[in-house]
Amino acid sequence: MAPVRLLVLGTGGMANTHAMNFATIPDVQLVAAVDVDLAKARAFAARHDIPNTFTSLEEALAWGEFDAVTNVTPDRAHYPTTLPLIAAGKHVMCEKPLAETYGKADEMATAAERASLVNVVNLTYRNVAQVQKARQMVLAGEIGKVRHIEASYLQSWLVSKAWGDWSTESQWLWRLSTKHGSNGVLGDVGIHILDFAGYGAATDIDHIFARLKTFEKAPGNRIGEYDLDANDSFTMTAEFTNGAMGVIHASRWATGHLNELRLRIHGDKGALEVIHRPDRSVLRACLQEDVELAVWKEIAVDPVATNYQKFIAAIQEGRGQEPNFRHAANLQKILDLAMVTELERRELTV
Repeated sequence: MAPVRLLVLGTGGMANTHAMNFATIPDVQLVAAVDVDLAKARAFAARHDIPNTFTSLEEALAWGEFDAVTNVTPDRAHYPTTLPLIAAGKHVMCEKPLAETYGKADEMATAAERASLVNVVNLTYRNVAQVQKARQMVLAGEIGKVRHIEASYLQSWLVSKAWGDWSTESQWLWRLSTKHGSNGVLGDVGIHILDFAGYGAATDIDHIFARLKTFEKAPGNRIGEYDLDANDSFTMTAEFTNGAMGVIHASRWATGHLNELRLRIHGDKGALEVIHRPDRSVLRACLQEDVELAVWKEIAVDPVATNYQKFIAAIQEGRGQEPNFRHAANLQKILDLAMVTELERRELTV
């Protein structure tokens, strides 16, 4: 089987994670890196032993010696860079969110579908084995009918310098500014927790009502060229297609939580809880006779393939792969509606 020649588009912090993961997969060749900053592109290429660098996507497409792309550009660049790649017949893994709006995301999904190309959105928490096991248990009926769902994504980088100083570093400041392409915590990690909840509980969201808030972070909520106007926290009530009710929330002000996703799925016969942190993931269950006394037990799970591995396998095998652009576009529709519900103060149907 011929190796997959992979181009890395964008060489920021997350691109290193992509490059390191793809480098561990047999039959993958990292052949080029693209960044508007030549020095960054060359340093990245040297770090990951990549032979070619370009300062524009147009240059890379003119060269053309690659089969697939991992798109690790900033959020607002996903749309204008992914469409030319699809037009050129390249398979694409794109970082989340797929686009800033549902309209753009839908256009990207439609283009990829019409071109019959492998298209994957890197919703990284699909790589958590515990949430995959939880989904299997829900589908197997082990907790009965799902009645209530709780999901949260908690970060503390606005109150802690564990990840760096957000007030002085552009890699964080752009995430706080709508004019720099950010939809705040809703757009940045909202898509993750919506996917985590819906995938783990094996259901989709049907109705939502959301509240968003931006807190004062600097005088006039401005630092240099950055207007700090993107939302910092959101809360959402939801009704799911399986009939369950639920609450979903996320914040960058969650003191004491560096990066934690939590999902609780309550059924009429049992319950599951997934907790994912950088250092450890846990799946706990309250099942059968333990339900009477509310006893929770940890469940061991086996490792699972990553999005990076599944993307390459799908290309080699000529098949589709989840989570794809269409799924990410549907999640973006919910995020867009969440902003509307905040403005109109009313529940909306997805």
